[in-house]
Amino acid sequence: MKNNIKQLRERFDLTQEDLAREIDISRQTIISLEKEHFSPSIILAFKLTKLFNCQIENIFIY
Repeated sequence: MKNNIKQLRERFDLTQEDLAREIDISRQTIISLEKEHFSPSIILAFKLTKLFNCQIENIFIY
């Protein structure tokens, strides 16, 4: 699934490790998400929306 995670992460000045720690997942999962090799669970998607203070549609492009 296409996403804007890398752009949002950089806008919030977070490293992959910082983001992983904030939402309690591994850095490898962040890498997979950013490379669009992994579609997140709905729970993970909501954790990202809460952290980035935006709607799911602003992160993920269906």
